[in-house]
Amino acid sequence: MKPAEILTYIRNVPDFPKEGILFKDITTALKEPKVFKAIIDNLAELVENMPIDNIVAIESRGFLFGAPLAYKMGVGLVIIRKPGKLPADIYREEYSLEYGTDALEMHKDSLKKDENVLIIDDLLATGGTAEAACRLVNKTGANVVASLFLIELTNLSKNAKLSAPIYSLIKC
Repeated sequence: MKPAEILTYIRNVPDFPKEGILFKDITTALKEPKVFKAIIDNLAELVENMPIDNIVAIESRGFLFGAPLAYKMGVGLVIIRKPGKLPADIYREEYSLEYGTDALEMHKDSLKKDENVLIIDDLLATGGTAEAACRLVNKTGANVVASLFLIELTNLSKNAKLSAPIYSLIKC
């Protein structure tokens, strides 16, 4: 299944979570087994030749793609969470969203120096969340090889300043 066909399974929800935002609802794609499989297979193809030791998935929708992708690729999975959800020593990064501010946290011991990681999330808009994730990874001494997204909103992502190459399955 090609990305254009996968896109037909993603629902647009206007004015969510606030007026003026067109939300890309991936739940309509995930409930279809053939579509979910196609998403993971296509994402894997985009990064199959990269030297990756771990996939770093961003809460929460990044978990949906990071776990099966890590399994498929035979690499580790590291999670980045919203504040207050991790029990051990953490690194924290605050960032701006297209509709507010937030923070991310990661265990300090989740990555080793010089490991190569792929950051994954469902959607790239302005890049604030992904760049915060890159900064967290850099604090551990690991290397961000690339950032991977199911969807890239090109009208917003053109100003994203990520420290590693961006790969997106669907650009709209």
